[in-house]
Amino acid sequence: MGRRPTLRTAAVLATATLTLAACGGGDDGGSGGGGSDSDAASATSLSDFGDLDALVAAAEAEGTLNVIALPPDWANYGEMISTFEEKYDIQVESALPDGSSQDELNAVTSQRGQDRAPDVLDLGTAFARQAQAQDLLAPYQVQTWDEIPEGQKDPEGHWYNDYGGYISIGCNATVIAECPTTFADLLDPQYAGQVALNGNPTQAAAAFSGVWAASLANGGSLDDIGPGIDFFKQVKDVGNFNPVEITPATIQSGETPLALDWDYLNAGLTDTLADQGVEWQVAVPTDGLFGGYYSQAISKFAPHPAAARLWQEFLYSDEGQNIWLGGGARPVRLPAMEQAGTADAELLSALPPVEGTADFPSQEQETAAQQVVAERWNAEISG
Repeated sequence: MGRRPTLRTAAVLATATLTLAACGGGDDGGSGGGGSDSDAASATSLSDFGDLDALVAAAEAEGTLNVIALPPDWANYGEMISTFEEKYDIQVESALPDGSSQDELNAVTSQRGQDRAPDVLDLGTAFARQAQAQDLLAPYQVQTWDEIPEGQKDPEGHWYNDYGGYISIGCNATVIAECPTTFADLLDPQYAGQVALNGNPTQAAAAFSGVWAASLANGGSLDDIGPGIDFFKQVKDVGNFNPVEITPATIQSGETPLALDWDYLNAGLTDTLADQGVEWQVAVPTDGLFGGYYSQAISKFAPHPAAARLWQEFLYSDEGQNIWLGGGARPVRLPAMEQAGTADAELLSALPPVEGTADFPSQEQETAAQQVVAERWNAEISG
């Protein structure tokens, strides 16, 4: 799934298989080993290097980190990359920012043994699980491993969630008199033709998650996404559904004044829109709280295995986690950082408020929900 400026499409559903936004493909390549340094490639924690200084030395000796599918304006990746480069003597080579997860896994396999192959991966949890099942990932547990909640990581460290957020309602308050704060509000006739999703839920995870959030708001559950489809059928029947896919351009033009999307993507538009005279408000619905995270992983065949592991250590450090906060995303270590007083208070206060605690679907629940959406959405909503 391609990317647009500011918004990164989160996922592609292909016959009920979630393909989360990721990295780009490349030419066929020869087979190769686990990386340029066999010791670094087999390291499963910092203790295998001795200490952080030893890891830094090994990573700087490699001098390069290959990343893929990381748009600079997505959750503050631009600052993340530039800070990493300034902190360490390592050049970050960023490939195919508009690639998909399938492109990413294709690159891991087809570029195996090549210097340009991806070192690290940014995936949705479902796709991270698939990569693990394909034996494409190298296990590694960062120093802050114990502060990543259970259920948000593979126990052996093949992947671990990093940043995420909640489905939210973005509202152009310049043209809408009263911004909605719940899914129930979206049925109000005042929002005729204004309720839009970030893509088709059979193809895009942000839209798929929007349907699941609507289900939770209408008597559904993580075991039953059906009420979410029923709800959007109601939205369509009352004339409020807008089939136009959300982009910054459609928001700025007023074509999509109500945008259901991740809160950090909606919030990330606020300053840009303000510069254009648009007041953009973001609310996490109080009646349908649905959260999602993106996972980090190291390629089993990383050409720069030490740099790949140093990148993970940086992402999960207080400094890296606060950079996610600066992008409006919620870092996975946030509860521990709040307790320790290491979360940036000013950045934290800027996040849209959330009421309640979100539960996250299991792999089985996710697969079942994808099948329901694949079977029903286009027939009942898009048709």
